[in-house]
Amino acid sequence: ELSHYSNATTDIEYLFPFGWGVLWGIADRTDFDLKQHMEHSGVSLEYADPDTNEKLIPYCIEPSLGADRAALAFLCDAYDEEKLENETRTVLHLSPVLAPFKAAVLPLQKQLADKAREVYDMLLPDYMVDFDVTGSIGKRYRRQDEIGTPFCVTIDFDTLEDNTVTIRDRDTMGQIRVDISRVGEFLAEKVKF
Repeated sequence: ELSHYSNATTDIEYLFPFGWGVLWGIADRTDFDLKQHMEHSGVSLEYADPDTNEKLIPYCIEPSLGADRAALAFLCDAYDEEKLENETRTVLHLSPVLAPFKAAVLPLQKQLADKAREVYDMLLPDYMVDFDVTGSIGKRYRRQDEIGTPFCVTIDFDTLEDNTVTIRDRDTMGQIRVDISRVGEFLAEKVKF
């Protein structure tokens, strides 16, 4: 059903887990708003076509988009529960562009925390990064998966020998070794918009 001022209305909908919901409503309000303004203000809002000199009152288009609805759609779309052999892995597959944390820096063991803190401090000026030393490395990976962190940078005992770290990809769980000096460059390539 159209409002009295609308010539047409279109809704862009998303199928949420709880059913269809409007993400974006777009209404063609015709010239109703400007005519009302002209009537009550006494100011002409007509436009004169420069070629024909025809006087027109522009139409207004009203988009209605809520950030909360869009954010909920992103979260619903990204949420996944993967069945593994003996457990369920909960993952928030957010685009690296949207992920709040771009990476987490994780020392394999607590005695590697100082070196891990150096890597964290190096990345912090350019990226939102998390630092976590609590629990086993597997549990820390899972926590980062659940909050959508796309990459985990693990500092292990090899790091002390060769100045490389392991970078784990959230979506594939694949791991690569990268020189510490290239971690920022790696993230820049992966999280660019």
